[in-house]
Amino acid sequence: MLKTSNFLFFVSVFLLISCNSKKEKYVQVKKESVFIASKLIPDNHFLGDKACAECHLDEVEQWTGSHHDKAMQIATDTTILGNFDNTTFKSQGVTSRFFKKEGIYYVNTEGPDGKNHDYKIEYTFGITPLQQYIVMFPNGHYQCLRTAWDIKKKKWFDLYPDFKVVHSEWLHWSRGGLNWNNMCADCHSTNVRKNYKKDNHSYDTKYAIINVNCEACHGPGKNHIEQVKTQGDNYVATDGMWMTKDTKPKELVDQCARCHMRREQYSGHFNFEGSMLDHYYPQLLGNNLYHPDGQILDEVYVYGSFVQSKMYQNNVTCTDCHNPHTLKLKFEGNALCLQCHEQPKYDAPSHHFHEAGSEGAKCINCHMDGKVYMGNDYRRDHSFRIPRPDQSLKYGTPNACTQCHTDKDDTWAWEQFKKNYGEPDYTHFSDLLAPGFSGETDGYHKLLTLAKDTIYPEIARATAVSVMTNYYTEDVINNMIRFLNDDSAIVRGATIDALGDAVNKDYANYFIPLLKDPKRTVRVKAFYALGALDELQIPEAYQDAYKKVKKEFDIHLNVTADFAGGRAKRGSYYLKKGDVINAIKSFESALEIDGLNNLIRSSLANLYYQNGQAKEAEAAFKTIINQEPEFAQTYYSYALLLGEQNRVEEAITQMQLAIKYMPENIRFYYNLSLLYDKVNNLKQAEKTAVKGLKLAPQNGDLLYVLAYLYQKNNQIDKAANISQQLVQLYPNNQQYLALYNKLKGVVQ
Repeated sequence: MLKTSNFLFFVSVFLLISCNSKKEKYVQVKKESVFIASKLIPDNHFLGDKACAECHLDEVEQWTGSHHDKAMQIATDTTILGNFDNTTFKSQGVTSRFFKKEGIYYVNTEGPDGKNHDYKIEYTFGITPLQQYIVMFPNGHYQCLRTAWDIKKKKWFDLYPDFKVVHSEWLHWSRGGLNWNNMCADCHSTNVRKNYKKDNHSYDTKYAIINVNCEACHGPGKNHIEQVKTQGDNYVATDGMWMTKDTKPKELVDQCARCHMRREQYSGHFNFEGSMLDHYYPQLLGNNLYHPDGQILDEVYVYGSFVQSKMYQNNVTCTDCHNPHTLKLKFEGNALCLQCHEQPKYDAPSHHFHEAGSEGAKCINCHMDGKVYMGNDYRRDHSFRIPRPDQSLKYGTPNACTQCHTDKDDTWAWEQFKKNYGEPDYTHFSDLLAPGFSGETDGYHKLLTLAKDTIYPEIARATAVSVMTNYYTEDVINNMIRFLNDDSAIVRGATIDALGDAVNKDYANYFIPLLKDPKRTVRVKAFYALGALDELQIPEAYQDAYKKVKKEFDIHLNVTADFAGGRAKRGSYYLKKGDVINAIKSFESALEIDGLNNLIRSSLANLYYQNGQAKEAEAAFKTIINQEPEFAQTYYSYALLLGEQNRVEEAITQMQLAIKYMPENIRFYYNLSLLYDKVNNLKQAEKTAVKGLKLAPQNGDLLYVLAYLYQKNNQIDKAANISQQLVQLYPNNQQYLALYNKLKGVVQ
């Protein structure tokens, strides 16, 4: 699978919004930052479940056999559940054979060179509904097989049966996409240190305990046990223990979230200090991870959906529904929901309009629709939303009604909804978010309403700020700045991300105070946003903070350097500094990890061209076209390069291909028209501009180029009429006004 579906150029993304007056106002940081030392916790501070069982036997017995207990195990006759009796499985043209030799478990399957090899099974991963297997590769790499064992059906299956992956891709099981060290270890074992070395792309990953032990959640037990022994009956719990009965509901969610969310890592390793946002920053409700209304789409691991819910807003927490040690539900069926919701009102046909006791009468089937991940693992959406077939009709989002009634469509579902409940008389945040994702005309104002109103979930408000980039103007940016001072750290972080690459140095003063933000993730984001400034340009009052955050930023880059995106981020930082050479090296380094990442290769191609390396730029564009021949933006960029080299006929061919694969992109018509003009083919230039104007009749660029072409072809009346239209549409544009005055004088 290639990765330019949401194409952005790292180089061209720097949209400079001019500002005549220097921005002096600082945002106000409500709390002084706490710079947490990334100190290591010695492994011998983690004593294991046997030590815990001396006082907490019931809890340990409940935990034993749970998903946490079996998160990772050494491969043995006892732990391996799959059939290794010389069985074979074939998928996507790859045949894998599972067998034993001298009491050791092996798989023969396709390796990173495209050929089959024997691999020894080192570890098992999980117990139900599937079990994965891990093999060892050179340089400390451990890889999770793509073929897994279905516990219920007792058969091998492909985790991604409809997804063809070639051996050279990052997503191949032998490469980054299924690498245990960076994709799995942090959440499947206790006290993990990744220990990645960028120089030779190697790992020396360590952990204290192989699985998710008691201390993975509650913190290292050494000091706790020593205090209990010393204080005896006078023992009082201290801050050294996590996830206790005294932990506040939202804090507990955050503490669980570090392993139950899609996120980016900022600290070198997790050491229980600070809070979640000192170590990780969650992915927001975009980037093809969620539907436009916030429902789960990609594999996002609960947190991002749960914090959207009214449950979370009202201090319902994970352990209200799940036993924290067995991880099982506390009650079966509707009894779980009826802990809080009135039975006569909600557990009745008058509410759910289904036969009592049927599948349709179950709360979760209407309010917790789900999706299958990893081939057979059905996971429910924890946003606990009311089905909205009307949004399905508008935005193509799913709804529980038609997910169950598969013989019906969304129109039917909406009519049934209105019949049973009437039209919604409330505003859910998705009513404000989805229009912004869809680029609706009034989408920006809805996003602003959502972002400003603290009644809505923080993650939805943060997402709203990030989506405002779809409507960039100076007014939009000035409105976004207010959210740098929001009470929510997630919102502050999202605002920095949205603005950091979009504004010039005049706006730097808005970011500088955030170097002292209470949360490490926000501080590091602010440092990155300030990348265009030299250290000497930082005010003296922030010099010390700047130096400290620089160290935190370096740690963030180092801990993500085993991802292509992490290396590309380093390149973008160099680019902010004006260091094109090191930016190029960083993007080249990123492609060493993921050679098919065409988002990064496109950025690199533009950097090559910027640096006068036209030959390398052309080679990069050709590589992208070869790998992803239907991606229009590449043809467009390649055409611009050829045009600059006066290879105009070749440029025309590439621009035509860009239009073929993305006929709705107006910019392509504008540039193709100019290319035709460059070879004096005025007829085709005019035809192309007119074709573009049929799609966007008021597009200023196309109208201007058409007026220019008419003028050049001595069709002055036509040119004057269009220039008059331009002035009427864009009265403040001096270029259009000058053209109008010039042509008006000629006509008169």
